[in-house]
Amino acid sequence: MAISFHDEYNKYTYTGRLADSGWMELIRKKARPQGKTAADIGCGGGIYSVALAELGASSVVGIDFSEAMLQGAAEHCTEYGQIRLAQGTADRTGLPDDSVVLVLERALIHHVPAEALPDVFREAQRILKPGGLLIVQDRTPEDCLLPGSREHLRGYWFEKYPRLRQLEAGRRHDAAAIRKALEASGFSVVEETLLWEVRKSYASYSDYREELLSRKGRSILHELSDAELQDLADAVAADSGFESKEPVEERDRWTIFFAQAR
Repeated sequence: MAISFHDEYNKYTYTGRLADSGWMELIRKKARPQGKTAADIGCGGGIYSVALAELGASSVVGIDFSEAMLQGAAEHCTEYGQIRLAQGTADRTGLPDDSVVLVLERALIHHVPAEALPDVFREAQRILKPGGLLIVQDRTPEDCLLPGSREHLRGYWFEKYPRLRQLEAGRRHDAAAIRKALEASGFSVVEETLLWEVRKSYASYSDYREELLSRKGRSILHELSDAELQDLADAVAADSGFESKEPVEERDRWTIFFAQAR
């Protein structure tokens, strides 16, 4: 069963971890958030709203369509006075025209049908000041379907359950389609880059397995039954060769676009 983002039970699904240091350094160099106004569209539990605040953004507004996610984000962001949260959608944020200098859309667009991508990007264009920067970060099919390895544990998921592979590829946009939609919406793509991002480090494989079984922050695993999830955890251990007490660093590859508003 797919995850319900509106269920209060899931409000902490996308909280409780920090942005990867490699991501922080890339955004610091390329976007220079220091002193800028920013919007985090599809903010979920506020992990990257906090990251933008930590990078020195003068104000951050986190937008999400789910009241439950925003409840979790409110608790996660409580120590950051420069962050405010509001309910809205990616194509109707409710923010004023020309109101921010930086927009982040991380792990958002795979929830958006291809035909709606221009609407989402036009909304970002509307709320950005002229010359402002849109950061679009998502995983393309090429990113997701890399073979399973100790460096890419997620790859084992799709090898174990090919139906997840088909589902994942079907909900992802390839890089060419993203670039085309950005340019059609009036953006100039300044740079397209790949980033291997550490999602989380675990003291042991047992800790990784526990989080895997909880499905926390992993919407696609809600497609599996409890029994299938148990089998997956066993298969990843067997295929990767991790021992139960061995440390694990979970990494994913992402494609990131830096696009300038007209």
